[in-house]
Amino acid sequence: MKGTFSNELARFSNFDFPSFLERVRKEDVERVLLKETLNEFDFLTLLSPSAVEYLEPLAQKAHKSTLAHFGRVISLYTPLYISNYCENECLYCGFRHSNPMQRRKLPVRKVKMEAEEIASSGIRNVLLLTGESRIVSSVSYIKECIQTLNQHFASVSIEIYPLEKDEYASLIEYGVDGIAVYQETYDKNLYSTMHIDGPKSDYLFRLDTPQRAAEARMRQVNIGALLGLGEFQKDVFFTGLHGHWLQNNYPEIELGVSFPRIQPQAGDFVCEHPLTDQELVQSIVATRLFLPHAGITISTRENSALRRNLIGLGVTRMSAGSRTQVGGYSLAAAEEGQFEIADKSSVYEVREMIEQRGYQPVCKDWQAI
Repeated sequence: MKGTFSNELARFSNFDFPSFLERVRKEDVERVLLKETLNEFDFLTLLSPSAVEYLEPLAQKAHKSTLAHFGRVISLYTPLYISNYCENECLYCGFRHSNPMQRRKLPVRKVKMEAEEIASSGIRNVLLLTGESRIVSSVSYIKECIQTLNQHFASVSIEIYPLEKDEYASLIEYGVDGIAVYQETYDKNLYSTMHIDGPKSDYLFRLDTPQRAAEARMRQVNIGALLGLGEFQKDVFFTGLHGHWLQNNYPEIELGVSFPRIQPQAGDFVCEHPLTDQELVQSIVATRLFLPHAGITISTRENSALRRNLIGLGVTRMSAGSRTQVGGYSLAAAEEGQFEIADKSSVYEVREMIEQRGYQPVCKDWQAI
C-alpha cells in the first residue's frame, strides 16, 4: 500500500516553520546552491527570506535545469468554462454559491461553438472547467462535452469537482488525458475557514484527488495552491512535497505544478497574504530545483510583462487567449467570470512573445505551431 499524502503532511503537524525560516543563513543557501539533488529541507531553505538575495544565481540554475529537461519549448492551452453553477461556499471565489451572479450551463451544441472558436486560433490543448456542482454538471454531461471537444483538440484536460477513481477511469476512456486540481491551501485550519459549506469543505477528499486520478492512469496530473490565502512558504513547500510524493509513487504520470495568485473576483474577499512578484519568482525557481522533471504552469492570471519575464525561469506551460466567463469565446458572454484576467493577449500575441524570448510555442504535444 502506498498510503496517502496525508501521512506526509502529518510529519509536519508540529513543525515550527517560522523558526526554521528565521534560522536560515546565507551559507545555508550557498550550500544548497551547490547541490544537484535537493531534499525537502533544502527546498524550504530556498523559500526563506535569506534566499531572496540569491535569486539571480537561483534563477540561472533553474534556467539550466529547465533547458536540460524541457528544452526551449512552451506548451500553450486555453481554458473553456462550460458551467458556473457551484454548490460550495469558498470565500475567495467568484463562483461561490451565494454570489448573486448570472448562472449559465452551455448546451453541448454551444460547447461545439466555443470549441470551434478556440480551435480557430491554432490551439490544440484545451482545459475544460466547471463550477463544482455534480447536479448541474454531471459526469454524463461532461462526457458529452468531451466527445465534442475530441473533434477539435489533440488533448483535453479537466478542472472540475473531485471525482472517484472509477469516474476518472471512465473519463479517460472518453479521451481525457489530464487533470488540474488545486488544494487551495494545505493549512487544514485555514482550509476550514475558507471553505465554509459544500462538498469542497472535505479537506482530505480533495487532498487525495490527485492520487485517485493517478491510480486511474491519468496521463497528466497538475497540482497547486491558491497563493495569497496563507503564508506562501508553507503552501509552496507542501505543494512541492505533494508533487514529490506523487512522482515517487506514480512515476508514470506527467506531473505539473501551477502557481495561481488570487486575483480580483466577485464578492468582498480581501487577500490577507498577497504575494509579491519577487515571492512568486522565488517560489517558481525553488520548485524547479526541487522538482526538475515537473512541468510548471503560469496562467493569464499574471500580466503579459511578468509572464514574459518568467519564461526561462522554469515555466514550461502557459494559457493563452483565456476567458473565464461561460460562453466567453463565441457567445460574447457579459456576465462575470471566475476571476479577472490580467493578460488579455490573443493566442497570436502570446506566441509572438514566446518566440521573441527565443522559445518555441507549441499548441499540441511535441508539435510546433
